Amino acid sequence: MKFLLSIGFTILFFYNANAQLVNIESKRMQKDSVRFALKSDLLFNYTDNNGAYILAIGSNITAQVKSKDLKKILFFIGNYNLIRSKDEDFQNSYFFHLRYNHKITDFLRLEGFIQNQNNTLLTISNRNLAGAGVRLKLVSEENTRVYFGNAYMYEIETLEDTGERLYNHRNSSYLSATYAFPKTRLDFTGTVYFQPLYRYIANHRVLSQLKAEMPLTGHLSISALYNYSYSSFSTTSESDRSSNLKLGLTFSL
Repeated sequence: MKFLLSIGFTILFFYNANAQLVNIESKRMQKDSVRFALKSDLLFNYTDNNGAYILAIGSNITAQVKSKDLKKILFFIGNYNLIRSKDEDFQNSYFFHLRYNHKITDFLRLEGFIQNQNNTLLTISNRNLAGAGVRLKLVSEENTRVYFGNAYMYEIETLEDTGERLYNHRNSSYLSATYAFPKTRLDFTGTVYFQPLYRYIANHRVLSQLKAEMPLTGHLSISALYNYSYSSFSTTSESDRSSNLKLGLTFSL
């Protein structure tokens, strides 16, 4: 019983969403005049009860570099998550994303990106993709920002059970809204992604996310994150569903 409780608490505090669709909007750093920004965390937990153990490792890094004119942004996200017991892995995944953002006007940005991710517990165990598109700033007020984005993606997916590779042309669109409460400095962000195949819209992915973050000090903040994702493949393959609630502390520079 104690071992089961240990697993439960470990998953609650160290588990990141196992969906292969990742919300880049929640990772962006809204620091208009700062040329370099960094956020990172490293989590480790090991429990052993009479030889029955649970090991949890979680690491995340987000970095952003801007040009001198602040119109060009290079943005990187990386993470690795492992939750392992003697008998099985509850999670074993990694994710890397590199994105270039070029400001054309206050309304229009152009973006290009590459991404690699792996999760051995999902139907699609590995995904590599590259894409490019536009990002539009629909609302830009003191406490409110709303963005819409649309991009083309070329992806290579690997099925876990058979090792078969799929080569797809996919569209990616999203709507993201952020509101900053001035008195509490609480930032609230909601985002919805929709990513269908061009040739077969029934094969699509959806991600809905709500995020709240409030600074405690100049470099430390507390955050809450809820994800729900759904991947529909075809009538012959089982769909992937995932939901996740995460509470944590974030260190930033």
